Amino acid sequence: MQRHPALTQITEGVIWKQLLQFFFPILLGTFFQQMYNTVDTIIVGRAVGTQALAAVGATAALINLINGFFIGLSTGATVLLSQSYGASNRQGVRDALHTGIALSVVLGLLTTMLGTLAGPAVLRMMGTPDSCMADAQTYVRIYFCGAIASMIYNMGSGILRAMGDSRRPLIFLIIACFVNILADLLCVVGLKTGVAGAAVATVASQVVSAVLVLVVLTRQPEEIRLRFRELRIQAPLLRRILYVGVPAGLQFITFDLANVLIQSGINSFGGITVAAWTAYIKTDALTWQISGAFGVSITTFVGQNFGAQKYSRIRKSVWVCMGMSVSLIAALSAVVLVFRSWILGIYTTDPEVIRVGASVMLWIVPFNAVFMPVEVFAGAMRGTGYSVMPTVITCTCVCVFRVMWILVLVSRWHTIQMLAMAYPVSWILCAGVFTIAYFRGTWLRKRIAVHGMNPETV
Repeated sequence: MQRHPALTQITEGVIWKQLLQFFFPILLGTFFQQMYNTVDTIIVGRAVGTQALAAVGATAALINLINGFFIGLSTGATVLLSQSYGASNRQGVRDALHTGIALSVVLGLLTTMLGTLAGPAVLRMMGTPDSCMADAQTYVRIYFCGAIASMIYNMGSGILRAMGDSRRPLIFLIIACFVNILADLLCVVGLKTGVAGAAVATVASQVVSAVLVLVVLTRQPEEIRLRFRELRIQAPLLRRILYVGVPAGLQFITFDLANVLIQSGINSFGGITVAAWTAYIKTDALTWQISGAFGVSITTFVGQNFGAQKYSRIRKSVWVCMGMSVSLIAALSAVVLVFRSWILGIYTTDPEVIRVGASVMLWIVPFNAVFMPVEVFAGAMRGTGYSVMPTVITCTCVCVFRVMWILVLVSRWHTIQMLAMAYPVSWILCAGVFTIAYFRGTWLRKRIAVHGMNPETV
């Protein structure tokens, strides 16, 4: 298969070097993704005020809930494409490419409809404080108008990464980040449009990133080039995509449903606590963007090597990724913990918001690295197309557990510290179960049997 210089087949070579070369642009991308999201918060919090900051924060769980399912669903296409690319199956790459982009347009339309129509009602159900309800509804309606662009970028960048190109999605993200900053300064600071301006800036940056990724996909080598006239959803391929993507999407949605419940609990403590929680989430979001980048890296790495039937290489890559992820997350968490009050001060000048946010971080941040076995093991399993078991484990040990924690313990001991403890306790439980499931090895043997591959190296 002819390959563009930016595309890489990661089925040969030194594992740790290739994994680092593939991961590093994604890692940088997480930094700019965090900046992309953080600019809204900083500018709104400091230029508009605490209530506007709370309004943006109150929408986060809802936005993640609706986007999460459809983005999770789209991962099915990228997993199939990475396997076809690793196996040098040109027809499989073309089919996954065109079905994936067509699917992203459909998913974007559905996301726009759900977000704009149901979003305001869900915000009310979540108990969003009246003081920031109007701004929160405005932000949600405008934000979801850019859903198609967001879906196309996420699908397109996932396709490029599945073919070993993690550099250009990073470049597009950097460009979108600066578009977002400039648009924020123009709309929020210059034109005084408040929360609405922040949402418009985000949509503008999403449109730019979507256009860039489509341009690159139309300029790939002939056999893997995107052609708009060939965009269609192929039913047989769609079934395979849904097999992998629906469990991933359900995990997103149940995870975020639990977070919606947590946000409802946060809302019950009043505007100061909502603002403090928002500042904490934005502060710690870099940690989880990095965590997610490790998950994306190992999923793509395993996908290509599974297609090439290199199973020992899969196992080695998992442990390389685990070592890097735990070390980096632990180091970053230590820095955040030490400087938490100063970091929170970037988002707000309100001393009470800073005090509450620092207290929350003390209960959660020291345990961040515990979650990495979940991210790495689940990513490896999904790279082979084994998506059901990771979803069941995560939904049970994280989502259901957190719901029970809030309904039973937080309702009895109504403190922000008790609510915050739901995070580290659920991570420890989930990491333990994933470790047992990984070492049993049935997930890999079953996928090999399904594909009729050579099992002798397992």
